[in-house]
Amino acid sequence: MFKKILIANRGEIALRIIRACKEMGIGTIAVFSDADARSLHVKYADEAVNIGPPLSRKSYLNIDNIIQAAKSSGAEAIHPGYGFLSENQSFALACADNNIVFIGPPHEALLVAGNKASARKVLSSLGIAVIPGSDGIVSSPQEAASIAGRVGYPVIIKASGGGGGRGMRLAHNPEELAAFFSVASGEARAAFGNPDIYIEKYITAPRHIEIQILGDQYGNYVHLGERECSIQKRYQKLIEESPSSCVDRSLREKMGATAIAVAQAIGYSNAGTVEFLLDGKGNYYFMEVNARLQVEHPVTELVTGIDLVWQQIRISSGEALSLTQKDITRKGWAIECRINAADPDDNFMPSPGVISDLTLPGGPGVRVDTHIFLNYEVSPFYDSLIGKLIVLGEDRKMAIHRMQRALSEFRIGGIKVTIPFHEKILQNKDFISGNIDTYFLDRFETTG
Repeated sequence: MFKKILIANRGEIALRIIRACKEMGIGTIAVFSDADARSLHVKYADEAVNIGPPLSRKSYLNIDNIIQAAKSSGAEAIHPGYGFLSENQSFALACADNNIVFIGPPHEALLVAGNKASARKVLSSLGIAVIPGSDGIVSSPQEAASIAGRVGYPVIIKASGGGGGRGMRLAHNPEELAAFFSVASGEARAAFGNPDIYIEKYITAPRHIEIQILGDQYGNYVHLGERECSIQKRYQKLIEESPSSCVDRSLREKMGATAIAVAQAIGYSNAGTVEFLLDGKGNYYFMEVNARLQVEHPVTELVTGIDLVWQQIRISSGEALSLTQKDITRKGWAIECRINAADPDDNFMPSPGVISDLTLPGGPGVRVDTHIFLNYEVSPFYDSLIGKLIVLGEDRKMAIHRMQRALSEFRIGGIKVTIPFHEKILQNKDFISGNIDTYFLDRFETTG
């Protein structure tokens, strides 16, 4: 087992990983930009290294600085968290070149899995249903227009080297496609250091279902069931739950088997998520592999009792999976609300500033993953996510009631946050009945 791990990230996920390491008796090294010098992940880590100015490209996306921090501090491994360099093949290769273990898939698998366009091409050749679109990277607006003409509008422009809604644009016609092409590529470059994009046909009113998998270095795999991620705003997930109200046991087994087949096909190991779109007829289409820990991983942890960060670290240290598929049991219903420093009444504009008041919810079945504290300054330089509120109930009805109660207790002053927006969704009759799809918020914002 590792003695020291460097966490190449910030915010709540850095804190989450540090806590797991401490529970496993592993030393931790935090990295931080000038803007994050007072952050909790810096305070709670055993060591901390400054890696540059606030801009991500000069700090959290600076591979040379992070590798140097790991070498100077004696880290044996690096956990990339999510976002930033977590799916960057060049970063994984740099770790390997410097005899540092990358806590994630092998860089060869990441070359395919972390590149959404490449993964689509490989899996399509194996007969796995993929959403119609480009066969690989789209290099020009003219090529994009040709593909869109073939599959039909609307189409989605997507970042090949990342996720989380960055570098994504929906185009309904050739004019929008031409206008959004360079915008999406530029956003992908800024977020992931990779400007490559690809094109997919947009499937009307699907549900976004993802399967969590674990695989070790010896060919052993399990899936941990599904998460429902259909409540989205501009392709950013806002509410996730596990299980999904539209997935029965038979469909779960089929999607789980497909997810494992995807992992086997690309030589994937460690924790990963295989994302699908599910239509109203029960047909599902491969969308992408998220070759990292997901923001929404806590809902899977709560219903399975399996700590995914512990599993990641053990797998990367060379241990075989101690779990078989028959060991995976699911109990209860978990829901997660992403809490963002953003103003729902102003098109979710980021709301940086100093937190002047803070009350965290608690009680049975309530988990809060956050890095904020009283007088903490929310930076304008990074993603607006400041925390996650997760609840577990015996069933979906109980989980909804528990989330409603927990949201009513959650108080953050001094900045605008999305808590009131979540409260409205949790009271919506369609959400309560499970009548949701990726268009839910479009309808919700129209009708309230």
